[in-house]
Amino acid sequence: MLGMLGLILSLGLLIYLTMKGINIIIAAILCAVLVALTGGLNLETALTDYYMTGFTSYFASWFLIFLLGAIFGKVMQETKAADSIANWIKNTLGPSRSVFAVVAAAAIMTYGGVSLFVVGFAVYPIAVSLFKLANLPHRFIPAALVFGSISFTMTAPGSPEIQNLIPTEYFGTKPTAGGFIGILIAILIMLTGGWLLGKMVKKAVRNGEAFSLPNETSKASNEIAATAELKQVETEPEPEPEQKQLPNVILAILPLVTVIVSLNTLSNFISSTGAALISLASGIALACVIMLPYLQEFWNPLAKGTHDALIAAANTCAVVGFGSVAAQVAAFQTVVDGLVNIPGPPLMGLAIAVTLICGLTGSASGGLGIALPILSPIYLGMGNLDPGAMHRISALASGGLDSLPHNGYVVTTIRAICGETHKRSYGPIFLLSVILPTIALILAVILYSIF
Repeated sequence: MLGMLGLILSLGLLIYLTMKGINIIIAAILCAVLVALTGGLNLETALTDYYMTGFTSYFASWFLIFLLGAIFGKVMQETKAADSIANWIKNTLGPSRSVFAVVAAAAIMTYGGVSLFVVGFAVYPIAVSLFKLANLPHRFIPAALVFGSISFTMTAPGSPEIQNLIPTEYFGTKPTAGGFIGILIAILIMLTGGWLLGKMVKKAVRNGEAFSLPNETSKASNEIAATAELKQVETEPEPEPEQKQLPNVILAILPLVTVIVSLNTLSNFISSTGAALISLASGIALACVIMLPYLQEFWNPLAKGTHDALIAAANTCAVVGFGSVAAQVAAFQTVVDGLVNIPGPPLMGLAIAVTLICGLTGSASGGLGIALPILSPIYLGMGNLDPGAMHRISALASGGLDSLPHNGYVVTTIRAICGETHKRSYGPIFLLSVILPTIALILAVILYSIF
C-alpha cells in the first residue's frame, strides 16, 4: 500500500515540480528518492544503480540521434533554410489561410527531421505576421505550432523523429511500421485537427476577438527573456527578410527530402538507428554544401546543436532514470500486470500503459524509454501480435497525454516562444494534442485488432 501511494505521490510531484519550472533533472532525482523510500528500496542502490543505469543506457542508445537532429536543425536555422520554407508557405497560402500555413510550415520541417524547438522559433515570426494581417487572435499561435510539430508528424510512419525510432529498437521494426492503418490515422489526425483549429479560430473572431500581442505586464511574460522582443514587435514590427536574403525554397527543402528518403530506404538494409544517423548526417552535409553562401559560421551550428542536444538528452535521461527506479517497486509491477491483463484487445493494454507513462512524465520519448523495455518483451512473448502494429500503437500512444501542461515543448512554446500563458492558450492545445490523438489511438487499436 505504501509503495503504491509513494508511486502516485512521486509522479504527482514530478508533474508539479516541472510545471513550477524546477529543473527536470533535479525534480527527477527528488522523485526517485521519494519512490525509493516509500517502495522499500535501498536508497544508495536506487540512485547509483537503478537510476544511473536507466540514465546512461538511454543516453548511450539515443544521444547521437539527439546530437545529429539538433545540429541539423541549427544548420537549417543558420542557413535561413527554415525561414525560406516558412516564408514560401506564407506567400503561397497567404493571410486568408494563416492557420493552415503555420501548421503546414511546422509539419513539413518536423517531418523532415528538424528539431521541434528550432521549428517553433523559426515559424513563430511568420505566424505573427500572418495572424496580424488576417487579424486573428494571437492566443491560437501556440496551438498551431504544437499541432503542426507533434500531433501527427512525430508519430506517422516514416517520420525521422525519435518517437518513431525508439519502437524500432524494441520491436525489430522499420520506421514505416504500421502500414496503411498508420498512414490513415496520421491523415485523420491532420485533417480533423486542422478543421477543429480553424473552427475554433473562426468562433473566436465571431465573438469579437482580434489580433493583439500578449500583455507584457502579465506574470508569464515577465518570467521569460522574450518580453523585450515581444514589446519591440508590438511597437514597431521588424521588417521581414527579403526574398534575396533567403536561399531558394527548392534548395532549402532538399535536405529535408534527403533525410526522409534516405532514412526509409536505408532502414531496409541496416538498423533503423544506423539509417537515422546516416540520413541526418547526409542532411547536414547537403545543407552545408548547397547553402554554403548563407552559412556565415560553420562551427557555430555544430556547437549550438551539441549544447541543445546535451540538454535535451540529459532531461529525457533524467525522466528515464526516475522510471527505472519506479520500475523496481513492487507496486509498479502490479500496475503493469493490471494493464497487461486488462479486458479487451491486447493492444489496448499496451496503448494505455504507454499513454499513462508518457503523460505522467510529460515526455513522449522519455515515456517510451521507460515503458518499452518493460512492456515489449511481454507483448512480443504473446506471439500473436504484429510487431508493426505494436510499434505504431506505441508511437501514437506517446503523442497523447504527453502534451499535458507540464510537457517541456508545450511550456517552451507557450511561454518562451509565444509569450503567452497556459490560461489563454492551452485549451486548444489540449483538444488538438491530447483529446484528438487519444481518440485516434483508440481507433488505431480497434483497426489493428480487426485487420
